[in-house]
Amino acid sequence: MIREVLNLLIMFSTNDIAKIYDTVLSIPGMNENVKVDLRMPRKNVLLLSKVIERGLAVKDKEQPGNVLNSIDDATVNELHTIATELLNKAGLTEMNEKLNALK
Repeated sequence: MIREVLNLLIMFSTNDIAKIYDTVLSIPGMNENVKVDLRMPRKNVLLLSKVIERGLAVKDKEQPGNVLNSIDDATVNELHTIATELLNKAGLTEMNEKLNALK
């Protein structure tokens, strides 16, 4: 099943994929809150927060078909908050700030 979906996605243009994601995100029930219990090493928490931040950094309205363009600013802010909360819960906020200062 997954292979068929991947093959189908390969045939779509970037714009088509963005439309599909926009449709999926609009399905009733997608805004319902769910509780997620994550248990992972601190290194993975740090990496996951970086992945979220870098992923959101590529949101560019000038790139038509970019999947991230279909999400609103409130969702972007919520994802930033999740990345921040992950760091806080793992006690990695200060380390993350120092790593960011190295750039």
